Amino acid sequence: MDLADAVLPLIRTQSQVWRWNVANQHGARMHDGVDLLEAALGAEDPQVVFDVTKRAIASAYTIIARADDSSGIIGGAVCRLLELHPQAAALAQPSAKKLVEWMMKMIFHDKVNYFQIDPVAYAPALGDAGMKLYRQALSDKAATLGQRPAWSDRWSSPHSHEWFALGYNDQRLAVLDRDVDRIIETHLGDGTVAAWYLDTAKALAEIGQWDLAIEWAQRGAGVSPSHQAEKAAHYWCELLTEHRLDQVLTARLEVFRRWPTATNAGSLHDAAGRDWPEYEPEVMAALATQPREAVSFAQHGLKDIRLAWSLAYDLGLDSAGQWSSLAKAYQKIDPLATLPIHRDLVEDTLQVTDAKRYRDAARRLATMRKLAAGTDQADGVDVFIAELRDIHRRRPRLQLEFDRAGLP
Repeated sequence: MDLADAVLPLIRTQSQVWRWNVANQHGARMHDGVDLLEAALGAEDPQVVFDVTKRAIASAYTIIARADDSSGIIGGAVCRLLELHPQAAALAQPSAKKLVEWMMKMIFHDKVNYFQIDPVAYAPALGDAGMKLYRQALSDKAATLGQRPAWSDRWSSPHSHEWFALGYNDQRLAVLDRDVDRIIETHLGDGTVAAWYLDTAKALAEIGQWDLAIEWAQRGAGVSPSHQAEKAAHYWCELLTEHRLDQVLTARLEVFRRWPTATNAGSLHDAAGRDWPEYEPEVMAALATQPREAVSFAQHGLKDIRLAWSLAYDLGLDSAGQWSSLAKAYQKIDPLATLPIHRDLVEDTLQVTDAKRYRDAARRLATMRKLAAGTDQADGVDVFIAELRDIHRRRPRLQLEFDRAGLP
């Protein structure tokens, strides 16, 4: 069987992919097809791999245009194909003119216009002459759209998608040219959003401008909105870890003070190392106002289950999910101490009529019986189960799940 016969039937389908479950099933098959193409890259005739990949992309675009891809499975397969295509092109060395025509068609597709074609990835296949053709094609496209809208108007302009695609290409070509000034100009926009500082930093890092990348990531940490600024701050710390290790602890402390979360406390703890006792009082005091964060840090960051258990009670933890996780961990230390928590979680679970909740409650009750076995708490657990059976006697599915779990 040749490559096309093996791959394309896995990509194509006449199934009703507008149905979510059908789309998910077919998406998995598409990934199998991409697996075959990836394995063929460098192992089979480059021209064949390139041709089949291009045909697979065309079919995949047709499918996703009519699919319910809420789960993103088909979209993931499309992204893999688009990543594979420039690699196949570099090996096959197709006509630069035809490749540019194909790229422009994909960028400005009339139905599927939410995937990006990265010119940096195509540079090895296009060469200098081909990149010149590509830049000219983009320029010609821009000329048909009229005046470029102001940055603040780019989404409301009549050709918003086209301008967005052209803007993305401006960014990527600036990276290809290793033009620092142009990278900052094309990525930063009007400088009002933290995410654009992060984009600028990542582009500068891509060309090895580490000092500038660190600078722009740090700048982004000080720009709103806060959740984007925190992402920029994390990237700033990642860059420091790779290139300025002596500055990491100071940066992690600054990040924690601005965003006192379990995650940031954990990063500070790791950076502090043997100096952690110096920072511990400040960290625990800051987290004490957020029980969920404090317990999470103690349990997962410090891996101190006893401390997490104590904090959960002292701070009034109100997260059922965290109590469940904590009880599972603490029952290895003091099984009987977790019984009241398990009991509360069972009662909370059964407040809603639902078969899955019945199964969860039954499993937890079975766990309670094991924990109490051979102790003076065993009878109390069985009495609790009997009370539940009586209270919910009109829920036959609950009784069935209790029976299946071997409950009395």
